[in-house]
Formats: sequence, structure tokens, C-alpha cells
Amino acid sequence: MSTASPPSSPDPLNRASIPPGWGDTIVLLGRILIGGIFVQSGFDKLMGLDAFAAGLAARGLATALVPVLAPIGASVEFFGGLAIVFGLMTRCAALLMITFVIVATLISHRFWVFQAAERRAQTVHFAKNVAIIGGFLFLFVTGGGRYCLDRWWRSNK
Repeated sequence: MSTASPPSSPDPLNRASIPPGWGDTIVLLGRILIGGIFVQSGFDKLMGLDAFAAGLAARGLATALVPVLAPIGASVEFFGGLAIVFGLMTRCAALLMITFVIVATLISHRFWVFQAAERRAQTVHFAKNVAIIGGFLFLFVTGGGRYCLDRWWRSNK
């Protein structure tokens, strides 16, 4: 009796069960959806950097660090989101965005410091961000798919 597990599929998207061409199209759509929200939010923060910095300070970040962290955070969110949308260094961008979401979650959605309704609301936001991390983990594993700048650059070398 063999205890060996079956070999894993060489295709992380299991495209055999998806009509031809659809797997990469779905990955593209997923990249646009998950990256697009970060592009929009990061752009808003870059355009209102003082308000974003004030929000960070209000959440208890050290006043001396806020002027440094605000532009870094807003830039990572915006440009990391763009990299995901366009499939540019997708796996690295996914890791960057996982790190960003972890840090942002620990700063902004500390549900354990709240009570009652606010605690429930922050718990939902915390769980949503954990799910977003899951989406970025999928991108890290699968890469950008066929319709990404990564593939275009590799084919033009």
C-alpha cells in the first residue's frame, strides 16, 4: 500500500478544467480587481498626503515617523497596485502588497482595542484584509498569467 501523495499538477491554475484561454483571462480580471482598489486608494492618499499623515498620527504612530511613513505607505499602495494590475514583477509585487496589507491592517484595524459595534466593524475590516492577503498569495503562486508585462518582457529578451 502506497502512502505517497499524488503528484501535484504542474499547472497551478488547473487549466484543464477551464475552457482554453479563460484561465489567463480570469487571472487578468483578478489582477485588475484586487490591484485596482489599491491604485485608487493609494492615489487618493498621495493627493491628500497631509490628511493621510494626520490619520496615521491619530492611530498612534510616532509623530517623528509619520512624515516618513505616510509617503512610503501611499506610494507602496499606489505603485504596488499598478504593478499588480499590469502584471509587472507580479510575484514580487504580490509579496510587497502582502507586507503592505499586514502593516496597514495592524495600524488601522486593531479590533481588539474597541468595544461593541466598533469592535464588530473593525473585525470585519480585519477579516477582509486577511482575505485580500489570500488573493495576493494566489497571485504569488500563479504569477501574472499570459496577459501581463512579465510575460511580454520575457518573450522580448
